[in-house]
Amino acid sequence: MASVLPSDIPRPEPEPTVQRRSVARTVAAAVALVTGVGLVAGAATGSLLSDGPRAQARPGAYEVARDLWHTTPVDTLFPPRLEGDGAGPGGADRVWVRVAVAPPTGCKKGLDAALARELRRLGCEKLLRATYADATRSSVTTVGLVFTAAGAAKTSRFEERFEDEDLGARTDMLPRAYGTETGPAAGFGDEQRATWTVRVLSDAPVVLYAVTGFADGRAVPEPEPANGAVHPGATTAPAQAGLGHDTEGIADRVERGLRKTSARATESPR
Repeated sequence: MASVLPSDIPRPEPEPTVQRRSVARTVAAAVALVTGVGLVAGAATGSLLSDGPRAQARPGAYEVARDLWHTTPVDTLFPPRLEGDGAGPGGADRVWVRVAVAPPTGCKKGLDAALARELRRLGCEKLLRATYADATRSSVTTVGLVFTAAGAAKTSRFEERFEDEDLGARTDMLPRAYGTETGPAAGFGDEQRATWTVRVLSDAPVVLYAVTGFADGRAVPEPEPANGAVHPGATTAPAQAGLGHDTEGIADRVERGLRKTSARATESPR
């Protein structure tokens, strides 16, 4: 009898079900590989675009400051009480109490023509004002915040021009006072303006000013810029009364408060 070799034994064809399972496994493995690579790549790309919720783009302080006039309580922009440690003549302490707050208005209504015309270059959006009296009620000061539509570059150029041409020292650029019918600011108007300052804040779309007069309503025929009225050798009535220190002291504190409020608004949520 002839011997039968193993290779001569006919092998059964694979079952169709077995073939389908093999193909399915291969396809599944390929899909898993592609999907895994896609997830890794997506994660890597995501890490470049965002480092979690805290890294999401947030507006800078300059843009945030633009909306502070209607998003911030008046007591934050113009506190009811301002402490002026060392802000008076000879380093004396000062305290100022808010006696009036004006409703928001436009520059044309709230500023003299020359200053309003200059600020139109920045696109005056809104003017906020408050008036303070010192603790002895001998002086009154109106402080104003002019919010503009200008971008940072335009504001910076305007600030340079304002300083180069010394526009803040021109008497036709005197800010307008905000008086009241009664109280220490009664009768505080154009004729009572004694000293003033105007500041263009290049790090915010804001122009800040302060103007001071005597609380007794006396007229001042020759107003003096605050930086001159605080000079140790100044002998004018506003300088001798320390009105320049009131102007600078109140302006300083409102400016600092504005910057702090803007900085807090740009902080990432914890």
